[in-house]
Amino acid sequence: MASAALELMGFFLGLLGMLGTLVATVLPYWQISAHVGSNIVTAVDNMRGLWMECVYQSTGAFQCETYNSMLALPSDLQAARALMVISIVMSSLAIAMATLGMQCTLCLESSGGVKSRVAGAGGVLFVFAGFLALVPVAWTTHEVVKTFYLPNVPQSMKYELGECLYTGLASALISMLGGGMLCVSCCGEQEGGRGRRHGGGYPYPVGGGISSTGVRTTSQTYRNPTLQVGGVNTPSRGQTLIRSASGSSESGTHGAQRPRKPTAAGYDITGYV
Repeated sequence: MASAALELMGFFLGLLGMLGTLVATVLPYWQISAHVGSNIVTAVDNMRGLWMECVYQSTGAFQCETYNSMLALPSDLQAARALMVISIVMSSLAIAMATLGMQCTLCLESSGGVKSRVAGAGGVLFVFAGFLALVPVAWTTHEVVKTFYLPNVPQSMKYELGECLYTGLASALISMLGGGMLCVSCCGEQEGGRGRRHGGGYPYPVGGGISSTGVRTTSQTYRNPTLQVGGVNTPSRGQTLIRSASGSSESGTHGAQRPRKPTAAGYDITGYV
């Protein structure tokens, strides 16, 4: 039950992380113009994203323009685009695999342990998707902060961290957390299944003295010391006593009676008459 709850929690966290990554990829609020120095009072706000650059005027007009050429973009922006798209694709694939492998679904029921492995694979994909989304967010944050503190950059060209960077960071961490929960639930389910199965003969060791009738017997060989000095001539030098477990129950019912020593050929098996 705990494993199923973990799977559901991990699945919903991964789904939430994918939606946040999608929002951060589409919206242009990665870099926002900084209002510092002589630029503290301005009627125009510039916003830059992965796919477009927007301008917001104090009159309420909002205009966006997409980048005309992809090859003319900086290399870091092209890499950020590719990583964010790959992250969304991997998250979508992880959602599909986790849906097939979770315990609350009826898919792959006849495949045995394959169902839990599929859920674990979905969790691994969630972790990789979150890591891929974390790389461009962290890199863009580093570039914005470094450019902001450069003294030779004009104040009108300086930008601050936008809302999409915070959204992308939170979404990446949530995706990685959800994937980790899916992996943990899968591993816990497999270990629990192995722990409930016991080997043959449990709780008795393999090869124990269990007869077909359910009575455990033990054999002991006693030697009469008088035979070694020639006291009595018997056909064999050893006598075998077969003691069954049912004898213990009979002796328990007749606890008041004095236990009798087993004898062989008229002699005490301990060697004393």
